[in-house]
Amino acid sequence: MSEGEHTLADAKGRFVQVVKDGRKLNDVEWIPGRLVLSNKRLVLASNEGKRTISVADIRSIRTRQNVNEAIAQVSGYISIQHGRDVLLLSPADEDQFATELFRARLDQQVVLAKHPAVKGGVVQDTDWEKARVKVGEDAVELAISSGQFVEIALDDVGTVAETERTVMGDERTVLEAEHAIDGTSIKTYLSGSSGDSAVLASLLRSGDQHVESDIDLSDDEREVLMALYSGVSPFEIPDFVGMDVDEVEAIFDGLAERDVVERVRTRREVGLKPRGRSIAGDVIGDR
Repeated sequence: MSEGEHTLADAKGRFVQVVKDGRKLNDVEWIPGRLVLSNKRLVLASNEGKRTISVADIRSIRTRQNVNEAIAQVSGYISIQHGRDVLLLSPADEDQFATELFRARLDQQVVLAKHPAVKGGVVQDTDWEKARVKVGEDAVELAISSGQFVEIALDDVGTVAETERTVMGDERTVLEAEHAIDGTSIKTYLSGSSGDSAVLASLLRSGDQHVESDIDLSDDEREVLMALYSGVSPFEIPDFVGMDVDEVEAIFDGLAERDVVERVRTRREVGLKPRGRSIAGDVIGDR
């Protein structure tokens, strides 16, 4: 290995190339072999030879994509794109290998961050700052230059939108990641190189919390949901919306049945789930 290089994962498994130079390949078959990942390169070794891919050249990492029947012979796999080629990897421990692959590609990368950009549905007067990325076991961790430390739990990410915004005077692609801090909906904006942004978006979406927000709500349910989204304590909801405690309790029960809120500790304490925050965000957008 080269200086500063160290192994992150070494696994038996299978792999297959499904796109070559931008063209989809037909009649592909999985190749058994060994998958070795360092902080600088991915090596795929088999009886047919060895292939080395620079980690820095990986532009996309995705997990659990649907594949056609010809190669749907494994329970878990990872799709990677480098250049105009796409390969599928199926290591013995797919989840752990995927984490190490994200870590190899993103750890110590510097992006621009705006946090919080939106809090409880209200746009914040926050500046863009440099932030160093670190991939934890279940979170994206950001060390922001001003001294803030932000942890975005992957299983609590509601939506990840990709937009074009003016960042420090330049038009750039921006990821808008919605998550929660202390029960309040937060949007953190992130902007990096095209490759960093694409891989970071895949990682933020990997928690599988990106659910449909198309649900019919009554006016009272909307009022309760918006109060929760804005950071009002569940115990203060009745006074805040001008409703009886029993009415609010019934609304909590109905929203919990539809996977919009979850009970936290006591009967009257609830917290918005990613689906609930997504619905509330849509309601704000419609106003």
